[in-house]
This record gives sequence, C-alpha cells and structure tokens, in this order.
Amino acid sequence: MLERLPHDAEAFTQGLELRGDVLYEGTGLEGSSSVRRGPAGGTPTVRRDLPAPLFGEGLTLVGPRLWQLTWQDGIAIERDAETLKELRRVRYEGEGWGLCQDRTDGGTGGRLVMSDGSSRLTFRDPQTFEPTGHVDVTRAGAPVDQLNELECTPDGSVYANVYQTDTLVRIDPDTGAVTADIDAAGLLTPAELRAGARQLNGIAAVPGGDEFLLTGKYWPRMFRVEFVAR
Repeated sequence: MLERLPHDAEAFTQGLELRGDVLYEGTGLEGSSSVRRGPAGGTPTVRRDLPAPLFGEGLTLVGPRLWQLTWQDGIAIERDAETLKELRRVRYEGEGWGLCQDRTDGGTGGRLVMSDGSSRLTFRDPQTFEPTGHVDVTRAGAPVDQLNELECTPDGSVYANVYQTDTLVRIDPDTGAVTADIDAAGLLTPAELRAGARQLNGIAAVPGGDEFLLTGKYWPRMFRVEFVAR
C-alpha cells in the first residue's frame, strides 16, 4: 500500500476509472445512483444523479464519452466525459456489473469488456454497444464467477473484483484464463469495517505505471497500491 486517500463513505461504489488526474466514479442503489468526476481523494467537481428506478453500475471512458451501466434495468447510458451530461440510452440484455475498454490501442477504439456477475465477459462495440463476442473466465479449468467491477490495462489484461471477496483476478481476455490472484484484504481497519464499510468494489489503473487505486462500497478511504508477486 503506497498511499491512503479520502473517499466518500456514503458512496456505494460500482465503477472507478482514472484519466490523468481526474477520477470518474459511478455509484449504485435505486434512488441514490450517481456518476461523479473530480480529483482522486477530493470532492467531485461534477456530479449527475440517476433518476429512480435506475440502479447505477460500472463505467468506462471512450475518448470524449463515458458509458455507464445499470444493474437490472438493461440500459447503458452514454455521457459527455467532461460535463457528464446524458447523450443517449442503449438497451442491452441481461445484467450490467462492470465495464472497461481494451487499452492496447491507447484506449481510442478498442472493444468494451463487460461483466454481468457470472464467469462470462462480453465484448461490445464501443460506439453502438452491440455485443461482438464473449469469453468464459476460468482458473485451472474451473469457472470463476461473481466477476464485478473491471479495469482494462495497456498490456491487454483485464482486472476484476470478485464480488463478496477481498480478491481481484487478472484475466487474459483472449483465453479467459486467470493469470494472477490478488489478495486485497486488510486495507481497512477493524473499526472502519464495523462502521459500515462493505465489499471491495473499485479498481482504477494509475496511468503511466503499475499502480492502482482501490476502494469499495461505503469505504471511507481509497488506496493507491502496487501489486507485488509472492
């Protein structure tokens, strides 16, 4: 762990992404969902709330736009990345959990990668949001389900929070194989956990290095970390 940063303890975090020094965060719950933009560890400078009954989920940036998922509403919301103003809504089948964009081409036109709480990752067109394929995630041949918030990195990997656990997995999206398990337990103190912090659910790669920001639902802190092999 490299640094502790403040985090809104009332945020039911669902999605996290960092562009430069600007953090984008999506939050959930019906009637309390939002998308926010601002400095990491600081007060958001832009916030847009989702009207009930929409339940916000993961998000990702695609050039000057942002896609935000909803949980069981079957709606993806496209927004302006600067103002977070809603531009359009697109329907999709199934549940929406996590979302990231393939960064191997610099993040300008790569496919979207989406999770739905199962062991399957669905690939989508970044412009139309139409599905273009899928891969099933496995560890030593066994399915790894409850894949939640996602982060795509420039080396082609996809990192995923495993819901209801303190584990993250690194995935090869071409084969679905888990290439590393990351233990993120112990970031919060026992007192912070007793105060109402819930599941780990938020991972954002820090541009230009091997560091990440991690947080969770109702966490009072965000952590800048570097994953270390054991």
